[in-house]
Amino acid sequence: MNTSASHDPNCIFCKIIAGQIPSKKVCEDEQVYAFHDINPWAPVHFMLVPKAHISSMAQLGQEHAALMGHIMTLAPRLALEQGCNPYPDGGFRVVVNTGAEGGQEVQHLHVHVMGGPRPWAKG
Repeated sequence: MNTSASHDPNCIFCKIIAGQIPSKKVCEDEQVYAFHDINPWAPVHFMLVPKAHISSMAQLGQEHAALMGHIMTLAPRLALEQGCNPYPDGGFRVVVNTGAEGGQEVQHLHVHVMGGPRPWAKG
């Protein structure tokens, strides 16, 4: 099922991407906007958000494979740039909450990247 649109005027992440709501930008390219989480769970905590409005990971189709590959290859580079220590002693966590039971609060696909010195585990 594909429920993606270029923009949802009621979506907070679409408004952040459009610059209508301020954010602390990490990175931006044609496909993705990355910004710091306003309620971080770790010393390093940012999100990678596709610019196209895709409601959740459950709506991904084969047509999104390149986009998700792009996001997942950006994550390690940006994690290091934002202060995560290198693998294998350092590292980071990648989390995608999907749907109400998965803890998704904003209905726009977003990939959390969290890392830095522990203890910061919350779940």
